Order: sequence, then C-alpha cells, then structure tokens
Amino acid sequence: MRFSMYRPPQAEHGRVPVLYYLAGLTCTEETFMIKAGAQRFAAELGLMLVAPDTSPRDTGIPGAKTDWDFGEGAGFYVDATVEPWSRHFRMFSYVTVELPDLVANHFTADRSREGIFGHSMGGHGALVCALRQPGRYKSVSAFAPVCAPSLVPWGQKAFTNYLGPDRSAWRAYDATELVRQHRLREKILIDQGGDDKFLDEQLRPDELEAACRESGQPLVLRPQPGYDHGYYFISTFVEDHLRHHAAALCGVVARRALA
Repeated sequence: MRFSMYRPPQAEHGRVPVLYYLAGLTCTEETFMIKAGAQRFAAELGLMLVAPDTSPRDTGIPGAKTDWDFGEGAGFYVDATVEPWSRHFRMFSYVTVELPDLVANHFTADRSREGIFGHSMGGHGALVCALRQPGRYKSVSAFAPVCAPSLVPWGQKAFTNYLGPDRSAWRAYDATELVRQHRLREKILIDQGGDDKFLDEQLRPDELEAACRESGQPLVLRPQPGYDHGYYFISTFVEDHLRHHAAALCGVVARRALA
C-alpha cells in the first residue's frame, strides 16, 4: 500500500496533529495532495496530512481492474469477508490500525490528536471510521460523501461483493445506520455540491441528515449551489475543513463560521 504525506514546518520541533484524508473512486494517494491545495493551510495550522491509496494494487484477482467503481481503486474502506477479496481488501483495518501505527512510529505524528475526512467514497470511509470508533478521532468531515451506501448502486455493488448478500453485515459500514447507534460528541461537517450529478442516486445526504436528527448527532450539512463533484469544489472549501479540524486538534479558532 502507498500513501502520501505532508509534514508541516511545526513537525521539525515535535509531534503534530495528524489529519487523514480518504479519497474517492478511481483516485490514488496522490490525488488530494496534487489537486486540493490543502498544504498551505496545513502549514499555517500545523497539521500533518496523510492520504492513503484507495485500495490495494496489482492483487492478481480476476476482475479487480475491470470496473471503475469496484475492485482496485475502489476499496470502499471495508474489511472484505468474501473470497477472493478478503485476502487483500482490508481497508478499514489498514486506515484505522496499520497506517496510523506506521505514521506514528516513523514520523512526528501525535496519536492523541487525530482527525479524519474524505471525499465521496472516502467521505463514506471517514464517517464510518469515526462512527465505529467514538472518541478515536477528535474531528470528522466530508465532501459529498456516500451517506447511505446500502441504498445506492455504488454501495450495493461494493457491499455485495466484499461483504456478501446478507444486508445485516452491511450496517457496520453504513454511516446512516451507524449514526443511529454511535453518537459522536464531535460535530460532523459536510459540504455537498448542489449541481453534483451523483447527489440523488449515489450520495443521499438527506438520509444521513434525518438519522442525525433522530439520534441527536451534531451535523453541519452545507449545500453549495453551483458546485459539482470534482476537485474545484474541494479546493474551494478545503480551508474551511482544515480550520474545522484545527479547532478540535490544535485549539485554533476557525476564521470563517461553519454555518
């Protein structure tokens, strides 16, 4: 597995908070670092950025490279339980255990101050990682996340192949289901483009919003008119997200109100 990292200047003098970014379908560990323009804000705020690849690569599994929305490039941040995927596709454990251990052991990352965010499939992953481990991450946010994967084609395809047909097993990786069971103290920030072509069919933030309302989970869901699903959208609002995380991880007050 590959990952990319940005170390802020403050890391030269000691351990710094670490913010994990999970990318979306077809992306790699390089996509966010190249396109989002986050480094200048991370430098100011003293945040280490870590972005893993979206799946294992060159697994040799038949069909792993056939579809853009499943297999290599589309690990969906689950621990697969169905062969042959279960031999390699264990992205939840990689993101929450193996990668943080590696980063803490070899770089100046402060394991007591971790945040997580992501985009699309990665937004789904960030929400699931936080909701399955309440208290682990001090901050969480997402850009256009897949909010109810059990109800949409992307999620149903991934879950059926990685986890099997039993839908009860899917609940452990569905943010809308999880938020009804695991309320976070931390406020969740989500930005969603109003002109996102995947909004109604694949993302369904309305489902997550309703579940948060039921459970009392603090949520700031910001519709952004005119924005689509791409990285111009992310680069426009990435400063807000980094300041949201810095408020929790560094005690830095956000320059712009998140409302």
